Amino acid sequence: MPRRPGDRFIGGGTPRNPGADLARLPLGLDLSALSMAEGIRAALACAVVILANEWLGWPPLVYMALASFFTCLCDAGGPIRFRVPALLAFTVLGAATWMGFGLLRNAGVAVAIPIACATLFLFSFARIWGTSATSVGNILSIVLILSLNQPLALHQALEVGAMFVAGGLWATVLTMGIWRVHLYRPARTAVSECWRRLAALAEGLRQLILAGGEDSAAFDAHGRAHRRAVREEIEYARGLVMELAGKRGRLSLRGSQSLLRLEACDQVFGSLIALAGVVEGSKDTARLQAAETLLRLLRPMLVVLSRSMLDDTPLRLPALTRAGERALAATAHDPVLRPLTEAILDRLRIAALLSTPGGYLPGGGAGVAPSQPWRDRVLAPLLSNLNWHSAILRHAVRVPAVATPALVLTLPYGQQFAYWLTITAVVTLQPFYATTWQRALERVGGTVLGGLVGALLAYLPSTPLQMAMLLFPLCAVAFAARQVSFVAWIAGVTPIVVVLMELVHPGHSSWEVAELRALFTVAGGLIAVAGAWLLWPSWEPVRLGQEQRQAITAHAAYAKAVMSDLLGEPNAGSFDAARRAAGVTTNNLETSLSRALQEPGGSRSPAVAQATLVDATLRRIAGRLSALWYDTAARESLDPAHGEAWRNWLSQSLGALTTGNTPIAPRPELPPGDALANPLSRIARQIELLEGALRRGHEHGPAEATGMAPQR
Repeated sequence: MPRRPGDRFIGGGTPRNPGADLARLPLGLDLSALSMAEGIRAALACAVVILANEWLGWPPLVYMALASFFTCLCDAGGPIRFRVPALLAFTVLGAATWMGFGLLRNAGVAVAIPIACATLFLFSFARIWGTSATSVGNILSIVLILSLNQPLALHQALEVGAMFVAGGLWATVLTMGIWRVHLYRPARTAVSECWRRLAALAEGLRQLILAGGEDSAAFDAHGRAHRRAVREEIEYARGLVMELAGKRGRLSLRGSQSLLRLEACDQVFGSLIALAGVVEGSKDTARLQAAETLLRLLRPMLVVLSRSMLDDTPLRLPALTRAGERALAATAHDPVLRPLTEAILDRLRIAALLSTPGGYLPGGGAGVAPSQPWRDRVLAPLLSNLNWHSAILRHAVRVPAVATPALVLTLPYGQQFAYWLTITAVVTLQPFYATTWQRALERVGGTVLGGLVGALLAYLPSTPLQMAMLLFPLCAVAFAARQVSFVAWIAGVTPIVVVLMELVHPGHSSWEVAELRALFTVAGGLIAVAGAWLLWPSWEPVRLGQEQRQAITAHAAYAKAVMSDLLGEPNAGSFDAARRAAGVTTNNLETSLSRALQEPGGSRSPAVAQATLVDATLRRIAGRLSALWYDTAARESLDPAHGEAWRNWLSQSLGALTTGNTPIAPRPELPPGDALANPLSRIARQIELLEGALRRGHEHGPAEATGMAPQR
């Protein structure tokens, strides 16, 4: 996907901003994710200990360095209060794992391998508890595999355990020291990114208007690229802010400001979706010109707001006010664009006031959010995933099934670096085939590139002390680029491994280490891909039906909420909640579509073709529903009887589409010249188009092939 104004990634989409092409792997570089603080923390945690080892000549310090390195890897980010417990849990479990399996290795591989594989199942299944648990489980799996490489006597095990705890605590203390003063920075940064992506959406929509506004395929691509990215970022930021509220029990003034800014952003997002629904296919030249002027003025306003939030600096309100007045003047004579513009500027005004000194008036805490009981946080995910339909459970079973042959092939022969084979196979394997294939490509490519760099770097220094000093910049660069892309991360961490192996095993040349790492990584990646293909795969075209049903159901609820609000019925908060749910389920459908397209033969699957049409149609329906909600003339002229009939028809017709073969009733009649005739007819045409496509799919293939099979 070409770069657009405001984008800060190169080489294509990224996991957080995948772009319009769902079939393209998100392998781009997200330059906005660079974090020098994380790089410095990792360098201090690992490289300083290695330097101490070279100075003191005490080999157990290597285990402390490894523990520090692994603890940094476990850190999934977020507020400090919630990261530290995960890091401490990893420290304790990692020490116990290395000690226990180091001692168990003395009993022989026939005893160690079955117990190790059972433990790998538990570590893999931990992903049911979220991102932090996934990170901890993955790194614990690496620790387990490394611990099997060398039997330990009791005194050695105690020494390794003590050093591991020391390394984990050292990295945790550094985490607290570097990030402690920035409790709300992750949330503030995420909210700022929401506004920046909103600016990119506005600019993309403006370019569509300049191109004529009649290219439906271009509008579909715009929706996939920008609406999906904005919704993902809003939900990510919402999670950070609400996690602060849930764990603390209340939000401070700063947290409340982040939440208000986020809600204002979400409502501006809804207005821009409505604007897209208004201008798509429009031949009204005056309306298109007014909309283009609005978007041209809006984009810099959004960018300025984003920068102000990121830097935590006051805004120049007079400049924003003048730009808003010009936008109002441009849309003053359009009965549809005028209320949209007023709604957007009202939300901008709220966000702007929160970025001025007046927005920081003292007042203590604000907002109470009761935390979820720990039993619910632990038991609910566990119980919901204890069935074979759970992709996470099948993945957890798949991991030991893949690890067992790898361990059998490598452990008995004592090859010094053969554990890379098992580690690569285990950490590359993902719950879905498409993500496993992507991770294998990223890991192999990054390893080969990083191995070449590491071999060259390790060849230049002439003493162990110089090599140890080289680790500091290597760790800083690798961890700073950790979130830029997985390829960049692996390319950065591989030179660290090469140099470490030169220090720990000085008998091996750097080129030999790089070659062996590349060889075992390629072999492990192939094993992981084969395991995802052969062992209880979760093929995405079969899963698309569930995502389609949920998306259509959410849009039925959205249509009902819009019409109920137009009728003046009391439904406080239901409109925004229904709009959000519609956007989230459409994003989920597109994520599933993306995985399906990346599977072998996915582009030829009837289910994929149908889901692509459903996705585009639902986005168009959502835009036109949003535009209808802002249509003042339609709201004022709505006859209650007609409104109720259309509300029932919209929600019931969309609900009927979830079965795949239930015909929808004829649309209600409206008097000629009614203000609602045109907007409701546009929505009705999309529903009828969708009904025809789903019916043809049902007629031409089994339910599983069309993606509309009943959920098992």
